[in-house]
Amino acid sequence: MKFILAKKIGMTTIFSEDGIAHNVTLLEAGKNLITGVRTREKNGYWAIQAGKLIEEKSTSEIKLKPFNKKDFDLICEYRTEEKEVADKKTGDVIEVSQFEINEKVKITGISKGKGYQGVMKRHNFSGSPATHGHRHDHRAPGSIGCAFPEHVLKGKKMAGRMGNSQVSVKSAKIVFIDEKKGQIAVKGPVPGNRGGIVKLTA
Repeated sequence: MKFILAKKIGMTTIFSEDGIAHNVTLLEAGKNLITGVRTREKNGYWAIQAGKLIEEKSTSEIKLKPFNKKDFDLICEYRTEEKEVADKKTGDVIEVSQFEINEKVKITGISKGKGYQGVMKRHNFSGSPATHGHRHDHRAPGSIGCAFPEHVLKGKKMAGRMGNSQVSVKSAKIVFIDEKKGQIAVKGPVPGNRGGIVKLTA
């Protein structure tokens, strides 16, 4: 299993060797460290815990002392199998070189928060007709109840908070890798704002 945490830098355009322009999102992995290894004998399952160091911190400085959450932008745990845990140990550095160009990855992050929104924006409702007796209710949800049972059913699509939730995007393709700078360019949607931390797995 391949995994890494990266910061969303923003969008740019990359030209391939045949002159085709690709609109991509640039991700900066920076410095990722393994902060813990979970085993079935001790924890009941196999997993690797890893975190993305804050840019100002150096890997050599962090390894000299016990890990502190304040030194990391984010720490995640990746469920895996015994064979992949065997050769991993706390303090190992995770590099972007594990990924390959044209490889498809799954990207998980927190989507942009849009606040309290109506049903047209939140659930893509078409809205009410603009004529035939409708007035001041063009964006209203319409009927939300029924004759029986006499209450609104759970799960009804209504207005409410939109965004700011964990989203996973599958099959985003890696177009460019810069091992020296620790950067990855992917083609496809990437959840979250600029500066947000996302998780890449393959």
